[in-house]
Amino acid sequence: MRKEKHHKGWNEIKTNDSWAIFKIMGEFVNGFEKMSAIGPCVTIFGSARTKEDAKYYQLTVEVAKKVSEAGYGIITGGGPGIMEAGNRGAHLAGGTSVGLNIDLPFEQHDNPYIDDDKSLDFDYFFVRKVMFVKYSQAFVVLPGGFGTLDELFEAITLIQTNKIGKFPIILVGVAFWKGLIDWIKSTMLNEGNISKTDLDLIRIVETEEEVVEIIDAFYKGHTLSPNF
Repeated sequence: MRKEKHHKGWNEIKTNDSWAIFKIMGEFVNGFEKMSAIGPCVTIFGSARTKEDAKYYQLTVEVAKKVSEAGYGIITGGGPGIMEAGNRGAHLAGGTSVGLNIDLPFEQHDNPYIDDDKSLDFDYFFVRKVMFVKYSQAFVVLPGGFGTLDELFEAITLIQTNKIGKFPIILVGVAFWKGLIDWIKSTMLNEGNISKTDLDLIRIVETEEEVVEIIDAFYKGHTLSPNF
């Protein structure tokens, strides 16, 4: 008869997992209560490593200012780089500036341009991602790394599979994004792994004016409301 292997601490791990549910619930409840009271917002994603004097930092400030002036709040991941630039643009325009912060070992710290009453802290990436998706009327995506791509492709997947309502997904920076989109068209589409209509979910632009034009045009025919 085969002997059962018992790993030290396994039962304790399972017990801790069960209790973690309450902490997860608490993050969801706090997030839903605070975000539902803020109103229509646009989320800006991009690299935490982008420096203040970089081209895309300055462009993000202008995008956020323009979006704020159009009547939308700005949501970011709350950290430095492109996130800071997004909150900074909202702050300069006198708009709503929201930060969904998460503790990371190297690069995450709250930026100073988040409204004091709209800074939320999360321990779980998946809870934070729900807040982005549920309360954003558009995703504006600047150049970034793996985290930026993760948020981008999750949104596209949820819309593609009808898990959430369609909303604008706008990539800013033609030079940065063109190679990725060309690969999607030449490889993923040609292999039959996506449909041609899936590409309609994504727009690539170069200026802050184009960002606002796309968002405003979309909401002439759609209601401003949470996505699920």
